[in-house]
Amino acid sequence: MAAFDYLAIDVDGRERQGLLEAADESDARSRLARKQWVPLRLAPATAAPRSQRPLRLRTKSLALATRQLATLVGVTPLEEALRTMASQSEDKRLREALSRTHAGLVEGHRLSDAMGRVPGAFPPLYRAMVAAGEGAGALPAVLERLAELLERQQALRGKLMTALIYPAALAVTAAAVVGALMGFVVPKVVEQFESMGRELPLLTRVVISLSDLVAAWGLPALVVGAVAGVAGAALLRQPGPRLRFDRWVLRLPLVGRLVRDVNAALMARTLATVVASGLPLMEGLAITARTVGNRALREATEGMVLAIREGGSLSAAMRRAAIFPPTLLQLASSGEDSGRLAPLLDRAADYLDREFQAFTATLLALLEPAIIVALGGVIAVIVLSILLPILQFNTLVIG
Repeated sequence: MAAFDYLAIDVDGRERQGLLEAADESDARSRLARKQWVPLRLAPATAAPRSQRPLRLRTKSLALATRQLATLVGVTPLEEALRTMASQSEDKRLREALSRTHAGLVEGHRLSDAMGRVPGAFPPLYRAMVAAGEGAGALPAVLERLAELLERQQALRGKLMTALIYPAALAVTAAAVVGALMGFVVPKVVEQFESMGRELPLLTRVVISLSDLVAAWGLPALVVGAVAGVAGAALLRQPGPRLRFDRWVLRLPLVGRLVRDVNAALMARTLATVVASGLPLMEGLAITARTVGNRALREATEGMVLAIREGGSLSAAMRRAAIFPPTLLQLASSGEDSGRLAPLLDRAADYLDREFQAFTATLLALLEPAIIVALGGVIAVIVLSILLPILQFNTLVIG
């Protein structure tokens, strides 16, 4: 009997690693398969890789490399394709990851096992799909699907960032303009009013009081806000508070729908790619759950794994979760009935993507003028509070 170090994904989507005794590598894989574990790395114990620093690759770089590898493996040997990509890559981290993977391939490991020897570079879902493609002899097709999945994920994240950054930047700019007026302009004007020796209009007195408040407490408030933000971010890294926060986000009137649709589209697209690549539905869903960003939706997806394991269908498990969009439920049910689950999940993701774009476009169309009108109104009040004493003074002089 020989000893093998393994890294695998269990039916709940968790990583399992340890030492396994088997007659040979094929026997070791069979033992893992009987546990319904998907092997990501399997190597003789004497050839275990040394500890190396994790490499975090950008999604854009990984998508581009996957697309290039899918093209090259169709016309050149895999080892040559990896060597060529490693020598031509301009991304330092990607070049190192490809070089390590190539070294593992030269040592006799399968591609998925060689990728597992590069900590942090290739996600578990990525390696599991590569392993499925190698087992089915359809590696180029699986790499094409992976590249498309990564590209769409990158595009979706880009759209989400665009939808959030612009109104946030506009709001911050408006707050900065108002703060500058209240903290620097109004106090200078007030100095001129104090020499009049008369009672100022109510609006002017209110604005002056707010200006004094900003001048006295503006900087401490910013410091307290920054500390609260850092503390809140640290708190949200804890599983319990993060889960409660994500559930609260989903209940928000507009933002909740946006977050739900984005995560549901990502989950549907990933699951469609996993199923089309040949992984069993339950194992694919368990791995897919780890890619869902919202913890409430991730918990619901993990609950679906348990429901399917008990004999239920995917659409029934989604209905029981009562958190996914109705369109996704209907298309998943139709896909199961017609035996076309992957294409219809992909279509559901396309529909949710289009709905997200339309929703964010409408929201931005309303939010931008609302911020501009609010800023104009605040500035008008400040200007009016300055003009009223001047007009009052002129009236007294003329009278």
